[in-house]
Amino acid sequence: MFTDSKAFSGFSVDDVPRAREFYGTTLGLRVSETNGMLFLHLAGDRQVLIYPKPDHVPATFTVLNFPVSDVEKAVDQLVAAGVTMEHYEGLGADAKGVSRGNGPDIAWFKDPAGNILSVLRED
Repeated sequence: MFTDSKAFSGFSVDDVPRAREFYGTTLGLRVSETNGMLFLHLAGDRQVLIYPKPDHVPATFTVLNFPVSDVEKAVDQLVAAGVTMEHYEGLGADAKGVSRGNGPDIAWFKDPAGNILSVLRED
């Protein structure tokens, strides 16, 4: 039924201007705004919708993953841009927050609304 649908995912934030600044400037993504909602324009002609929600509560899981060739380098760039990396117990993360040995190398961080994002090694 939906095999030809260009489906996309979305998640909420509590402050669209802060989200636009974070995703557009801090992460360097192409962002557009329509009717008070943001669209992230990702590689591969993919989009993610970010919509305002006054009673926003961040998910307790990763809402967006960014595959990269070098996780440690991506973490260094994020930290240099002012992003704080998350450290979750039990995942064997190093001092930079990179977890290795439980699947692909991965590190997590949050957007200004508290949504969890990651950079993970692409294979």
